Amino acid sequence: MVKDPGGASMPVRVGVVGVGIMGYNHARVLIDLPGAEMVGIADPDAGQREKVAALLGCRAFASLEELVAEGADALVIAAPTHLHHDIALAAINAGMHVLVEKPIAPTVAEAEAIVAAAKARDVALVVGHVERFNPAVEAVKNAIRDEEILSIGITRVGPFPPRMSNVGVVIDLAVHDIDLICHFTGSHIVDVQPQVKAAVAEREDIALLQFRTANGVLAHINTNWLTPFKARTVHVATRKKYVIGDLLTRQVTEYFDYKPDGSYSMRHLPVAYAEPLRLELQRFLEAVRGERAPAVTGEDGVAAIATAMRCLEPLEPPADPVLLRARAAG
Repeated sequence: MVKDPGGASMPVRVGVVGVGIMGYNHARVLIDLPGAEMVGIADPDAGQREKVAALLGCRAFASLEELVAEGADALVIAAPTHLHHDIALAAINAGMHVLVEKPIAPTVAEAEAIVAAAKARDVALVVGHVERFNPAVEAVKNAIRDEEILSIGITRVGPFPPRMSNVGVVIDLAVHDIDLICHFTGSHIVDVQPQVKAAVAEREDIALLQFRTANGVLAHINTNWLTPFKARTVHVATRKKYVIGDLLTRQVTEYFDYKPDGSYSMRHLPVAYAEPLRLELQRFLEAVRGERAPAVTGEDGVAAIATAMRCLEPLEPPADPVLLRARAAG
């Protein structure tokens, strides 16, 4: 908790490491966020950090060590995923609270090491699954609260992003929706049936993923980099209603009161106007100050990357029915 000697809450001194597209946006929001004091940004690319610093009017540093020396209380890690582990451990060992962009790490072992380190140092650890803070997601979650969920279908498609080089659609896109399935159901994924393909890219650019959660909900994710336009939709079927959420337009519609003649009622649900990233960072500051638990825990991040990695495991080829018949005959 960040407090002055008199016990009053003080601004949380925050730094951002990695100022590509996502890191820039974190820094942009933090500059004007009540309760935060922006210490500065750090990036090894001198040109990029100086450009962002000039745009935002903040200080720029070449390394995490310089941010630590400036007395930062907390750190947002928006560097490439393969660097998350080393940066997070260095920050945590320096006593800093940490928000790590999704996915938390490229492997389950590295993700678990980050979680263990944060617990050992008793610092707040939040994972940046920003879609949790989309007001449309909150509206869907509220609509299905206390309902018996039967199935969830999520589509997240769009054109190939030129920035992408080291991961495919499962790690870049589907990991959002793996986390949302757990968020909506209040459960964890136990069964995974993935179909992935690299159609035009070096890594998988199409993924059709099926899941079953521990509490029996069936779910699927359709994601790709082949669609010429972006689409982000959630369909949730419960025992009594059907809810559709468009995460881009933030429109949520509820269908209910089914009749034997096939008729039904429908209504558009209210959706708050808010910037998801701003809400995420507000919740991070609250966790740093000890006002509430992290909204997306390190364990949540580990679960998401563990399931995503299961989707990428090589599948056993289907058995040849001719050979099976021959074995049975013999």
